[in-house]
Amino acid sequence: GCILNGKLYPFGEIERTENCHRCSCSRDEIRCCSLYHTPVNYDKKRCKVVFNKESCNYDVVEKDDPSKECFVYSSV
Repeated sequence: GCILNGKLYPFGEIERTENCHRCSCSRDEIRCCSLYHTPVNYDKKRCKVVFNKESCNYDVVEKDDPSKECFVYSSV
């Protein structure tokens, strides 16, 4: 298998690692890509980005009240 961040994964396709990556493990190498996108277009004065390991995604929430989500603008 392949070792990634101290954890052994079997050869083949790995749908989701502990750190939210999708990987392909072979005898020669392990190739991974992230399952999440980092938001960039939001009100940075009022909001902050918090990583949600359950959903493998970033939540953009208000700094003063993290229970409230902030609007993220699409980057077109």
